[in-house]
Amino acid sequence: MQSNDPTASSGTQTPGGQGEAVGSEVEALKARIAELEASNVELRDTVLREKAEIENQRRRLHRDVEQARRFANEKLLNELLPVYDGLERGLQVEGGDVASMREGIALTLKSLLKIAENNGLVQVDPVGQPLDPDKHHAVSMVEAPGAAPNTVVSVLQKGYVLNDRLLRPALVAVAKE
Repeated sequence: MQSNDPTASSGTQTPGGQGEAVGSEVEALKARIAELEASNVELRDTVLREKAEIENQRRRLHRDVEQARRFANEKLLNELLPVYDGLERGLQVEGGDVASMREGIALTLKSLLKIAENNGLVQVDPVGQPLDPDKHHAVSMVEAPGAAPNTVVSVLQKGYVLNDRLLRPALVAVAKE
């Protein structure tokens, strides 16, 4: 049987036709390789830029953390300067009565405590409270008529809590049982 299809192969191919097909396929592959190489170069450049940007961000972050560490106490110290000035002026006074000196010291202490409170420091003054070993350090037991056993009857040294963390326990005397 004979085929009337003009596109059908007759069993014999011309060498030139096959060479042209292979040549066009090679050209297409070369073009694809060039396209992929260009894409590769572009991606490499992008990766290098991103890597440099990350390195710059790391350096900036390190510098910012270092600056924050160096100047963390700046606000607190700035608030303390008037207290420092007041103490210096008090020491420069020649003579004067004890009452006025005492009043000046009391005002300075009040100012200092206000600054400490503004920065999260709270005094632990547990007179009349039950002994709390987490916040109090009992240094003695005393006879205290009218006081319940194991309650704090006097504070020898106040304790301090900084932002809900014990900084120093209060040294206390407690009532005997």
